[in-house]
Amino acid sequence: MVKVTVNGTCREYEDGITYETLAQEHQQEYEHRIILAVAGGKIKELHKKVDKDVTVTFQTLSDRVGHDTYVRSAVMLLIKAISDVAGSPEEGEVSVEFTIGRGLYCVPKGRLAERVVIADGEEERQMEAEFVDRVKERMAEMVAAGLPITKKAYPTDEAIALFEAQGMDDKVRLFRYRRGSYINVYCLDGYYDYNYGYMVPDTSYLQYFDLLPYKEGMILMLPDRWDPETMGSFEPREKLFHTMERSNYWGEQMGIETVADLNDKICEGDLAEMILVQEAFQERRIAEIAGDIAKRDNVKFVMIAGPSSSGKTTFSHRLSIQLKTHGLVPHPIAVDDYFVDRKNTPRDEDGNYNYECLEAIDVEQFNSDMADLLAGKRVEMPRFNFKTGLREYKGDYLQLGPEDILVIEGIHGLNDQLSHSLPLKSKYKIYISALTSLNVDDHNRIATTDGRLIRRMVRDARTRGASATHTLRMWASVRRGEEENIFPFQESADAMFNSALLYELAVLKQFAEPLLYSVGKDEPEYFEAKRLLKFLEYFLGVSSENLPNNSIVREFVGGSCFRV
Repeated sequence: MVKVTVNGTCREYEDGITYETLAQEHQQEYEHRIILAVAGGKIKELHKKVDKDVTVTFQTLSDRVGHDTYVRSAVMLLIKAISDVAGSPEEGEVSVEFTIGRGLYCVPKGRLAERVVIADGEEERQMEAEFVDRVKERMAEMVAAGLPITKKAYPTDEAIALFEAQGMDDKVRLFRYRRGSYINVYCLDGYYDYNYGYMVPDTSYLQYFDLLPYKEGMILMLPDRWDPETMGSFEPREKLFHTMERSNYWGEQMGIETVADLNDKICEGDLAEMILVQEAFQERRIAEIAGDIAKRDNVKFVMIAGPSSSGKTTFSHRLSIQLKTHGLVPHPIAVDDYFVDRKNTPRDEDGNYNYECLEAIDVEQFNSDMADLLAGKRVEMPRFNFKTGLREYKGDYLQLGPEDILVIEGIHGLNDQLSHSLPLKSKYKIYISALTSLNVDDHNRIATTDGRLIRRMVRDARTRGASATHTLRMWASVRRGEEENIFPFQESADAMFNSALLYELAVLKQFAEPLLYSVGKDEPEYFEAKRLLKFLEYFLGVSSENLPNNSIVREFVGGSCFRV
């Protein structure tokens, strides 16, 4: 017999009871479906058995780890269904590319499910709707059948042989850099795959999904963790899609699409050149944006917005330099300097100051100053004192001449409510984010939010002395603010810029790992820290010495030539 304590209640159970049985017993105490258990300070998949006296809590679809588990499992369900419809894993080979809103964009690698159409005189490959319907139907069949998803630890050599037999070269190459002696392999109805993280015990857990054709592939729609039982509709984001496609093309040009590709380049000694080429790709894009701004008449306000740790400050400086090559005179303006006095700042649901809502900005004063500048008036510009929490005026005057242009950075830059009094033709809006195009392998994508979180953690520790625990604790609130204040406006941008660099996680690794190891086992952020540590194990670490001093990565690791 084992003693199990759940939510303060202790009961005895027969040896060998599974965490799934315990979850079913306590499901009514939770608002959302239980996905994982936490016992003895470790996350347990529900198929595992209780082997000693323990205190148990549960993770649901609304928890970060639980939601990630659902998404990961749903991807395996999709890949298995494609394999079944296509006839074999080789014929149904698929790449999980990136997110578009709540959807995952997935592309079959072969031509099995594609047709060619003529659009504006050009050939365009599109996914067959009939094929997607068959895959969706097969997914629903497996959900109804409740097929088990089993896990087995294979010796590394045996795992490599298993994936070689399935034609999964991306995984074979990834495991060349595996330090552990064993690899956890999951199996669904005879289909084997490697998954970075935990999985649900069977397919009956995966009832919330949709699948639809999009471009050359398909969109797997899944609920978000804030409303995990509701399926939203797909909203095409053409500008975001084309930005990601451009980044994927850059990766293909350099031969770096997965972590294994990156590690190979590092081992071959090509890192310095690869860094310079990546930086050149970004500089070319910045130059394109500057050229577009310069050729537009009447643009006086360049509005730059993006989520946390996107590299907005460095981008603003580099864009300003490119604007100068066109004869323009850029002036940086931080929307943060228009914060209302701290005592008037709204508070969030936890009682903390909410600096990310629009009401934290003195919108009317911002509009008054910008309108006066547009009219050619001389304006005294404010500076917000973050120590005193007050806006200050210290004789910083600005007046715009014919070639002057304001480069305005702030999270609300794309929201026209911020600049409601300014003519649309006077504004050029830029959305910037670190949109990671590098994947662990074909089936395990790297979340853009993970890249930004690691960036922020490294920067916060360097510039503010903040612990990893603090950054991790604040991240959920930061993400909610982004969902409310930034992402809804991204498609309104005149241009998008992807600040992610293929090599950056190999550089950030050396700075992030010591911070993550400092998170204690008794802290709620421990599981997230452990997940990120496991993630960084995939990368070979490299020094930051070869980074140009104007690189966006310098904003986070230090050594930038700009004031960031």
